[in-house]
Amino acid sequence: MSEATWQDYVQRIEELATRSGLSFHRVEFEAVPDSFMMEIAVYGLPVRMPHWSFGLRYIYQLIQRHMGHSRLFEVVFPGNPGHAYLASGNGLAENVLVTAHVLGHADFSRNNLLFQRCQRQVSEHIVEHAANHARQIQQAIETQGMERVETVLDAALALEQHIDVDQELRRPRYPQYIEAVKVIADDQFRKRFAALEPTAAPAGAEIKKRAPVPPHPERDLLWFVAQYAPEMESWERDIFLAVREESFYFYPVFATQIMNEGWASYWHARLLREADFIPQQAYLDAVKCHSDVVRPVAADSQVALGLNPYHLGFSMWEKIVEEEGMDGALAIRAQDDDFGFIRNHLTRELADELELFRYSARDGQIRVLEPDLNALHEAILAPKYNFGAPTVVAQHIRADGTLELVHDHTLDGRGLDLERSRRVLDYLQRVWRRPVLLTTVNQAGLVLELTAP
Repeated sequence: MSEATWQDYVQRIEELATRSGLSFHRVEFEAVPDSFMMEIAVYGLPVRMPHWSFGLRYIYQLIQRHMGHSRLFEVVFPGNPGHAYLASGNGLAENVLVTAHVLGHADFSRNNLLFQRCQRQVSEHIVEHAANHARQIQQAIETQGMERVETVLDAALALEQHIDVDQELRRPRYPQYIEAVKVIADDQFRKRFAALEPTAAPAGAEIKKRAPVPPHPERDLLWFVAQYAPEMESWERDIFLAVREESFYFYPVFATQIMNEGWASYWHARLLREADFIPQQAYLDAVKCHSDVVRPVAADSQVALGLNPYHLGFSMWEKIVEEEGMDGALAIRAQDDDFGFIRNHLTRELADELELFRYSARDGQIRVLEPDLNALHEAILAPKYNFGAPTVVAQHIRADGTLELVHDHTLDGRGLDLERSRRVLDYLQRVWRRPVLLTTVNQAGLVLELTAP
C-alpha cells in the first residue's frame, strides 16, 4: 500500500471541520514550488499587475528566507471558491496542519461582516478579477508604452493604502452644485413669508452655486485622483480604479489579522486533536509545528519585543471560547475587526498572563512603561489605523489646478517619512499634471510644506 499524502486527508479534515461547526466556501488546494509561493506572497495575488516595486519586495523576502527569518507554509485567498497555495516543500504533518488552518481562514472570511462587505463590492472571484486587471494593464503597455504605464502605476501603488472603506467602492462623483437650504416654516410669520411669491428673480429662474471640490476633506485619494485629475486619460483612470479595487479586497485581511490568524490557529489545533484518522507520528509532528507557529515570539530569540499575531489571537480565542462558549465566539468572529477584538476582549488578566507590556527605547535603554490596559490596546492597534498609512486628505483644488493635501497629524498621531513623502508627491504630480502641495508639521510642531514640482 502506498504511503498516504496530505491530499488523502483534505476531504476528511473538511468533513470534520463542518461537523465541528465551521461553514466555508469550497477551497481549492494546490501545492506549488517555494519560489512561486514567494512571488504570490510578494504580489499579494497569483497574477497581478506588473511593477518594479514587487521585485524589490521579492528580493527582501528572498534575503529574509536565506537568513532563516522567514518561511511560507501557505498563502490563502478568500473567495468563492477560496484558493490555498501550499509550499511543495512542506511535509505531511505541515500540510495536514495547514489544511486545517486554511479551513479556519475560510470560515472566518465567509462569515465576518467586514470580509462580506468588501468581497460583495469587489468580487468573490478575486484571483480571476486580478488577472483581468493584469491583462488590462498589459494591453495599456502595448498601446501606451511601458514608461507611461509605469508612471501611472508608480502613483497608484504609492497611494494604494489611501482608500476609504466607509464609502462604497463604486461611489458617485460629488454633486456639481450646492443644494439650496430649505427654510422650515415653524411659526405663523415664517409660514406667511414662505408663501409669498418671489419677486427678485425672473419667473422660472433658479440660482445655482457650484460646489467646491472637494466639498469636504477627502481621504480616498485613489478615487479622488481618478475622478478629478485635470488631464487624466481614461486608461490612466482605469489603472487607478483597478488598484483601488484590489485595496478594498486586501483591507479586511489587514484589519482582522490578529483575529483571523488566531481563529485559524485555534481551529487547526482543535481539528488536529479530534482528527483520530491522522497517523500518530504525523500528529506529533503537526503539534510541534503548531507550537512553533503560536509561540509568543515570532523569532528564535527567547526575549523579544515584537508581537506574534498568531500567538495573541490564538490565546484570546481560547479564553473567549472558555468564557463565552462557541456561540459567543462565533458572534465575535462575525461582528468584530481587530479594533473591537483587542479593545473588548484583551483583558488585564490575559495581558499579564501573556506578559504583554509597553516599553520605551532610548539611548540603548529599554524601559517598561506603566501597565495601562487602554494604552496597551492602542499601542497594539496603532499600526493598523488608516490601513497602516499616514492620514492624508485632499483639502482643496486651487483655481490654477494646484492640489492641496493635508496630513492630519493630530488624528494620525505619527509623523511622516519626509523622503518617502517627497517621492510620493513626485509620483502623484506626474499624473495630476499640476503642482501638488502637502502640509504637515515638523518635529518641533511647526508647519511644514512639501511641494512638487
